[in-house]
Amino acid sequence: MTRRIYFLAPDFDCTHKIVDELRALGIEERHIHVLAKRGTPLEDLPEANLLQKSDFIPATERALGIGGAVGALAGLIAVALPTGLVLGGGAVLVSALAGAGVGAWLGGMVGMNVGNTRLKPYEEAIERGEFLILIDIPKERIDEIGAAIKKHHPEAEFEGAEPILPPMP
Repeated sequence: MTRRIYFLAPDFDCTHKIVDELRALGIEERHIHVLAKRGTPLEDLPEANLLQKSDFIPATERALGIGGAVGALAGLIAVALPTGLVLGGGAVLVSALAGAGVGAWLGGMVGMNVGNTRLKPYEEAIERGEFLILIDIPKERIDEIGAAIKKHHPEAEFEGAEPILPPMP
């Protein structure tokens, strides 16, 4: 199981040293994401992309379920209506899949325009000039990575871990 761990670093130099240490510990750059105040140059640090900055994935997940349920309901109504057409259970399945697809697409579009709700607790620190480092690692490495960063960078604050979806390859 993959987890995303969060560290707040007080400045650019500390952030750069942490990222270098993560690379030395075998964490691929694609699993390291740095967020900073808008307009802050990150130079060679791996900047968080749209998937980390926006609510795209959580919104898509929510809309997928809702769209599927609405599509299934529409399929059941179509089967139950006395239209003279003979519709079987396949109509329910097709409409559920169509509803899930449309829901996921619409939810994703909305989610891309909304800031990541999981990052809300860190907004003030980022605006003060701190750097948020998101690291996607296997669950088994949380203690190892956390201890290494705290040992060499006591000024960095460990902010916790959470499961991420989709799992990292």
